Amino acid sequence: METGELLCEKRPTRPKGARHQVRREGRVPGVLYGPKTTPIAVSVNAIDLKNRVAHAASMRIMRLKSSASELDGKHVLLKDIQRAPVSREILHADLYEVDLTRPIRVEVPLHFVGKPAGVAEGGILQPLVREVEVECLPMEIPEFFDVDVSALGIHDVIHVSTMKFAGNVKPIFDTDYAIVSVLPPTVEAAPTPAAAAEVVAGAEGAAPAEGAAVAPAAAAGKEAAAPAAGAKKEEKKK
Repeated sequence: METGELLCEKRPTRPKGARHQVRREGRVPGVLYGPKTTPIAVSVNAIDLKNRVAHAASMRIMRLKSSASELDGKHVLLKDIQRAPVSREILHADLYEVDLTRPIRVEVPLHFVGKPAGVAEGGILQPLVREVEVECLPMEIPEFFDVDVSALGIHDVIHVSTMKFAGNVKPIFDTDYAIVSVLPPTVEAAPTPAAAAEVVAGAEGAAPAEGAAVAPAAAAGKEAAAPAAGAKKEEKKK
């Protein structure tokens, strides 16, 4: 696991607008805490933090560089960040101190590789989770896990228990949940040309029959009306 340095300093919590002042100086307010660390209000370089977030998969563990002795040299994990709703600028960061000799639990992303056999048959690859929780030493955190899905047919499923984890990485789960599956096609297939021709032929055959029933009736009505009209004319002449 690659590590990076993060410039970090203690910050004041008073007055109320201290956080805004920190941001105006190009820094991000945050808090450092851990199982054996009393929470400390800190600020980190905004550009440094953006770079670390962009490379979070390969630089999860960061070493603090600070003029404060109680911060300098500590190894931390970026636990959480808060962003502005519109600009997406980082507003706050939670740093979690880790002991490099003790295992920790983290979420590791999944990469699905290969083309499933079921997809070639019209199925749809459906990832059910995007990351899994594992326990390992901080410096052994994987960047990601590859999951080979090429053998999956329609309705097939891969469960977390069937995944392979290298080294001392241990998956954490209470139930053997599914991580990916191949669903059957959800859109009804278009009719074949032969089936479409049968439908058209049936429709053409039905139309004349209906017309034949209507046409004679209409003609009969006209013929019946004609004699009646002639009879009226004869009565007028008389």
